[in-house]
Amino acid sequence: MATRTPRRITMALLAPALALGATVGLAAAPAQAAVWNSCDQWGNTTLNGYILYNNIWGSGAGSQCVWANSGTNWGVWANHPDTGGIKSYPNSKKVINKSITSLTSLSSSYNVTVPSSGAYNTSYDIWDTDYDYEIMLWVNYNGAVGPLGTSQGSVTLGGHSWNVYKGNNGANEVYSFLRTSDSSSGTVNILPILKWIKDTKGWMGNETIGDVQFGYEITSSAGGLDFVTNNLTVSGG
Repeated sequence: MATRTPRRITMALLAPALALGATVGLAAAPAQAAVWNSCDQWGNTTLNGYILYNNIWGSGAGSQCVWANSGTNWGVWANHPDTGGIKSYPNSKKVINKSITSLTSLSSSYNVTVPSSGAYNTSYDIWDTDYDYEIMLWVNYNGAVGPLGTSQGSVTLGGHSWNVYKGNNGANEVYSFLRTSDSSSGTVNILPILKWIKDTKGWMGNETIGDVQFGYEITSSAGGLDFVTNNLTVSGG
């Protein structure tokens, strides 16, 4: 499988808004008018306590537009060429800002509709406030994509079974949990995963968890593909 391209997607809002090529209409938009949409590279907004972000960060990207009815119901239409390398990570983010030991719960429910073609993963991207650690939870994936790092075996945590990988992209440690079978809906208990990394493996200390992001890491979607988050909730504290 292909190796993920190192990046720090959370910090991309600090980058200047660079001009992309011509964008197209919102093919993924639902029949009713969305309350927000954007085809801008760094297009973002806040709805219902969630930050939505178009986030086209990779080289050689094509067109991509995001729409949202709310912070928990949104989608993306993307047309990225099949040239290898991650092109984007459109996502919805909930800010937590609590240390692992001070969290009493942290969980999320998801329900998505994803294409049967293209190369992508549907994933949570969880960051500490210093951006030293990135924890990815892949709930489904398709095509020539794969995690950074080396295999650390399998584990059952948070209500799911995962294949675990550990790596470093030059800027931060990356711990990737790939669900052993694809899922389009479910609930993930995130806190036991964080405690397993901290206490069982000793891979990080009592970090303050900043962002819990959920979205689609897209490598290719030639011809235009729809990714729809029917529902997403992140809760805990």
